[in-house]
Amino acid sequence: MFVTILVILIIVAGIAGLLLSQSKKDNKKSWVKFFAKGKDAGFSLGEIELLRRLAVRSSLDDPSSLFWSQHELDNCIRKIVRSARLSGGGDQSTHDFLSKLYDYRKKIEMDKPRIKKGIQDTRQIEEGQSLRLLLDGQGVFGSKILKNTGQYLTIVRPNNSKLPLSFSWTGTVISVYFWREDDAGYVFDTEVQDEVFSKGKPSLKINHATNLSRTQKRRSVRIKTHRAAFLYILGHDEPSNSIEMKPGLKCFIENLSDTGCGVLIGGKAASGMGIKVQFILNNTPVCISGIVRSTEYNEEKNQSFLHVEADTMDTETRNHVLGEVFGMLPEEDDLPFRVLDEEADVEAAANEITADTSATQDNAI
Repeated sequence: MFVTILVILIIVAGIAGLLLSQSKKDNKKSWVKFFAKGKDAGFSLGEIELLRRLAVRSSLDDPSSLFWSQHELDNCIRKIVRSARLSGGGDQSTHDFLSKLYDYRKKIEMDKPRIKKGIQDTRQIEEGQSLRLLLDGQGVFGSKILKNTGQYLTIVRPNNSKLPLSFSWTGTVISVYFWREDDAGYVFDTEVQDEVFSKGKPSLKINHATNLSRTQKRRSVRIKTHRAAFLYILGHDEPSNSIEMKPGLKCFIENLSDTGCGVLIGGKAASGMGIKVQFILNNTPVCISGIVRSTEYNEEKNQSFLHVEADTMDTETRNHVLGEVFGMLPEEDDLPFRVLDEEADVEAAANEITADTSATQDNAI
C-alpha cells in the first residue's frame, strides 16, 4: 500500500514538473513573440522592455495590445498611479518607472498628426497672432496682428520707452518672430511700409513674406486649464522649489506642461524675472519655478499673460504634472484653494503685482 501511494506521488510530481516546465517554455515563447511584434511595429528594444514590464505589473491577458491600443496603455498607467497613491505616494523606483512611461506616452502624443500644418507664407497667419519684433540696435518689442490682407499685414505699433518719441518705423527693416500653437516657432524679415491708425490703435503696415523659417518645434504636450494659483517673485538666494506656507499674489494658470505654463496676472509685468507658481493638483500642493520668457499685456483689462519656461522639475512633481496633462489622475475633491472670481480678484491683484514687478525692470530681458 505504501509503495502504491509513493508511486502515485512520484507520478503526480512528474506531471506537475512537466506542466511547469512546459508553462515556462510557453511563457518564454510568448515574450519572444511579444518582442518580435514590438520590433515589427517599429518600437525600440528599450520601449519594448518598458512595455513588457508594464504588461507584467498590470497582469494583461494580451500584452501585445500595448503596441496598438493607447486606451489600454492609459488604463495600465492609471493602475500604477492609483496603486502608488494607495501606498502613500510610491517609492523612488515607482516614480522612476512612471517617469519613463510618461516619456513614452509623451512621444506617442507628440508623434500624432496635427490638424494644423506648417505654413510658408505670412498670408496664412491668423489675425490676433502675438509677435516679437527685433529692430537691429534697438531691442525686442511686443506686437500682434490686427489685419491680414492680400497686400500687407497691419500690426500694433510697439509702445516702448527705449525709443525716442520722434522715432519713425517707416522704412525700417525688422525681424518678426512668432509661435504658432500646436505647430512651431517662425521668423521672417520684412520692411515697414507706413505708420497708420487701424481699429483705433497706432499701427504699422508691413510687407508680406514668403520665406518663413521654421524654428524650434514644440517640446511638450500642453493642456488648457483655468486653475487658481499663487505667484511668488524669486530673489537671488531664495529656494525655487520649496512649498510656501503663506499666500502669494493671486493668479490663474491658463495652460500647463512639464516644460512650462501660461499665467494670467493683474497689472503689467516684465519679462526676464524669476518666479514660481504654487497650486493644488489632485489635493497635492505643486510648485513650478521658472523664468518669464515673454509677456502679453491687455491694456483694457489691465492684465498680463506670462509665458513661463519651467526649471527642471524633480521626478515626482513632473510625474504629477504629466498625470494631469494626460488625464491619469483621479477626479479631484474640493480644492483647498478658494475659487477666485476672475474679474474681481485678478483686478484687485493688479496694484500688488505692478508694485513688485516694477522693482525687476532693471533685470528684465
